Amino acid sequence: MNNRHLVNLGTAVDVNPAAAVHRNALHEPDAVVVRYSGGDVTYAQLDERAARLAVVLAEGGVAKGDRVAYLGLNSPSFLITMLASFRIGAIFVPVNFRLAGPELRGILRGSGATTVVCEEGHRAALDAVRDGTALKRFLLVDDDPEVPAAPAPAAGPADWEPWARLLADATPMGEIVRRAFDDPAIVMFTSGTTGLPKGVVLTHGNIWWNSINVDSRLDTRRGDVTHAAAPIFHIGALNSFLLRTLVRGGTVVLRRAFDPQGFLDDLVRYRVNSFFAVPAMLVALARVPGVFAAGLSHVRSIVVAGAPVPPSLIRQYAEHGIWLQQAWGLTETAPFATHLPVEHTLDKLGSAGIAMPFTEVRIVDTETNLPVGPGVRGEVVVRGPNVTPGYWHNPEATRTAFDEDGWFHSGDIGYLDEDGYLFIVDRLKDMIISGGENVYPAEVEQALADMPGLADVAVVGVPHEEWGETVVAIVSLAEGAEVTLDEIRDHAAAKLARYKLPRRLKVVPAVPRNAAGKLDKVTIRGTIEIGS
Repeated sequence: MNNRHLVNLGTAVDVNPAAAVHRNALHEPDAVVVRYSGGDVTYAQLDERAARLAVVLAEGGVAKGDRVAYLGLNSPSFLITMLASFRIGAIFVPVNFRLAGPELRGILRGSGATTVVCEEGHRAALDAVRDGTALKRFLLVDDDPEVPAAPAPAAGPADWEPWARLLADATPMGEIVRRAFDDPAIVMFTSGTTGLPKGVVLTHGNIWWNSINVDSRLDTRRGDVTHAAAPIFHIGALNSFLLRTLVRGGTVVLRRAFDPQGFLDDLVRYRVNSFFAVPAMLVALARVPGVFAAGLSHVRSIVVAGAPVPPSLIRQYAEHGIWLQQAWGLTETAPFATHLPVEHTLDKLGSAGIAMPFTEVRIVDTETNLPVGPGVRGEVVVRGPNVTPGYWHNPEATRTAFDEDGWFHSGDIGYLDEDGYLFIVDRLKDMIISGGENVYPAEVEQALADMPGLADVAVVGVPHEEWGETVVAIVSLAEGAEVTLDEIRDHAAAKLARYKLPRRLKVVPAVPRNAAGKLDKVTIRGTIEIGS
């Protein structure tokens, strides 16, 4: 064989999503790519606006490898900023719009972003923390009918530039920088539920390989309609279906936030084929009157992840012919490492599924790092082309997360059954050691998930003089409900050993969760005073 004809696909293939959107705009310019309350967007419009913003960014000094941040809710502006960044080879930094103060400053400073695009409702929060960051340019979204207009006169520093005029005056950039598998695309900061957020580097290859995994396992098709109501600054909502839909020429029904009735209306009106959701969204949807009589047979792929899925919720939907497909992963795996095939929804109830086709998953002993057998609990480790190369400017965190064989250590505790199906037990850092026994809070939370009267539940450990730690249940209640510690313990005792049962109970108005729907254990431990 003549080696001169061999190519390195990692560098020869252009996997830039901006290039794919441009191709779609050339061939189907009038096809609607985004359904949005503020106005629908065609492929030609999305491509042109991204090309205009790319010029605005470049003229402002943004070059290949620089970071561009976005602060705002789900909107076409988010997608335009991301695609414009990709066009010039810059790295996109989506920012959690719920952050403020030190957390927001930490992400902006840690990313080293030099330009930010921001919605009016978040400008004041950003102005309050901009000092000490690398930000030099501030672009304000001023042409979205869904975004409240700025007060008159506008408050804050005067260096904000309304972007509508800038885009109108810019000549669209014709060139799109080629991006290979190893080129960084996104720096996405983790939610920080167990510590300070870290910037996860996701390459164009990570994004691409996750899409191939999804296409290989789920029923996705060209021209599909997907729905995005979960926050797309998280990788689950962004890279489960949305980015792939843009690449393949489909349509995204994009909503700024989740509203159960509006969500159902969208599913029916637009004949949605796929969506990503966290369990809390599906719990709320199930409460909408008439939801299971609405006719949702066109919804082929529902991925639910981000938090443990109560088996009762899966059964409830399955009884009506709607199959929830569990998946497991992290920001670092872009996001899916495993998926439960729809045909095994009920016979593997509670499982997060099997490894994705181009991803390896195994369980290792937390002390020896050696693989363990079926049914034995240990840390879940992952290896594959969808896994991040590491953390942004944080070599120590990267070294800690990867072993010498390239396995990424997830920090999740789980086991594989005899058939190779993964069951997640809990986070390693959340594990409670009480009287020398390991108690996994997620296991207790799942045992209580279907208890009548409970709206939500979290379980944490608190210091105990005799046992080292003791188990505490923190619950919010359904309207008019009352529960006692004895009732909590009696309900859980049907599924758990007695040493795992809560010994203390705290009732709160709402159990803290982050934007991804995960229990915010840092807030729960730090702000809720546990009484005896």
